[in-house]
Amino acid sequence: MSEVPPARPLEGQTALVTGASRGIGRAIAIELARQGAFVALNFQSNQGAAEEALRAVQEAGGEGTLLAFDVADEEACAKAIAGLIEARGGLQILVNNAGIALDGLVLRYRQADWRRIVDVNLSGVFHCSKAAARAMVRARRGRIVNLTSVVSSTGNAGQSAYAATKAGVEGFSRALARELASRGVTVNCVAPGFIDTEMTKALPDTAREAYLAGIPLGRLGRAEEVAAAVAFLVGPGAAYITGHVLAVNGGMSMS
Repeated sequence: MSEVPPARPLEGQTALVTGASRGIGRAIAIELARQGAFVALNFQSNQGAAEEALRAVQEAGGEGTLLAFDVADEEACAKAIAGLIEARGGLQILVNNAGIALDGLVLRYRQADWRRIVDVNLSGVFHCSKAAARAMVRARRGRIVNLTSVVSSTGNAGQSAYAATKAGVEGFSRALARELASRGVTVNCVAPGFIDTEMTKALPDTAREAYLAGIPLGRLGRAEEVAAAVAFLVGPGAAYITGHVLAVNGGMSMS
């Protein structure tokens, strides 16, 4: 007789999800809480959205707290994560989801926008991973999942900066996976494609149709489907997976 997996496989674990106030980050926080984790929801400025996300976590039967800090600020990251670790007695799961998209053609792209997108999307992952990995290494246990994007492999006109940061995160993740493997810490990525969020809802119909034409499954993804992939990678069934990029894109990146 096969063993039945626990209904709440993350029971007793503490998770930090950055950029958790809405969209994919919110869905991840809810799913991890549903599976038993205590979830710290990071946000930068949208207090109202963060509070609503925390209520959703609680309605899913979970517990959590809010952590306000800018992932681009190394000192703020270190202080917030150290405080969480002290309060909870450890940190077993880190999901680096926070990110921004500042689109524009290279020939017209502003240096200030380049610096900001690198600071948030790439340096932010470094800051949070460094702060969390210290405790994970000491405990010889931990899961880090970094959100990237289908454009890291396919590219997209007008998103050279965004694609560069997401590709950078994937390279960083593979290197970190090698550094931490001997300490029982796994590092993986989830690369969403075209997901139905507030951002994509704002696109013109013509743009949405163009994206849909390139998706073999013929529909947008749901934030909950991305969350399920993250939950798998931080769960017991993924103990032997590290340095991997899991695509959740309806087939957009098939070679």
